[in-house]
Amino acid sequence: MISGWLLSGVEDANGGRRAAVERSAVGDYFGGISAVFSGLALILLVITLLFQQRELRMQRQELSLQRQELISSRQELRRSARADLRALHIQLTQMAMEDPTLASVWNDYPGEPPEVVRQNLFANLTFGHYLLFYEWGDITEEELLEYARTLLRSPLFHRYWEASRGAKEGLSPDSHEGRLFRIFEQAISEFQRSGAPSPP
Repeated sequence: MISGWLLSGVEDANGGRRAAVERSAVGDYFGGISAVFSGLALILLVITLLFQQRELRMQRQELSLQRQELISSRQELRRSARADLRALHIQLTQMAMEDPTLASVWNDYPGEPPEVVRQNLFANLTFGHYLLFYEWGDITEEELLEYARTLLRSPLFHRYWEASRGAKEGLSPDSHEGRLFRIFEQAISEFQRSGAPSPP
């Protein structure tokens, strides 16, 4: 009863029941508009999230490309440094070949005459030449095996190989030089299995 009396008093104070019904209709109208704006806001939020997701995906792709470029440039720098070291080694070997007193500093072939030392140093340069090709991927292992068969037919190269085998046997089997050593050893094994005499 008290609630009814209070509601009736509120209606009378605000223009009666009719005015209240009209105001209620206006409120419902604005409520509908508010629902429309809420829906639009939700759609805009979803669109914003989709755009952000796309931007994040593009940023990840860009970072991946930058990482690949850094890896490629690092590999190129390492390759260039190896080439520089190889060039320095060739220069030092040439100096040792020209001057027997310098070759004795390395002491790779003790007791050998200067002519044999020069031949062994040149054979080592030849081995390094094929190693460089192998490291750079410019030659296959099948091609290297054929070159090894040809080189090992030379008595002078075979002599160098026998003199340097002990130093090469300790190479890591996972390194390019270690794998190349085993390719040359395979060529020697083929000579032995075929019954062909090894070069003197």
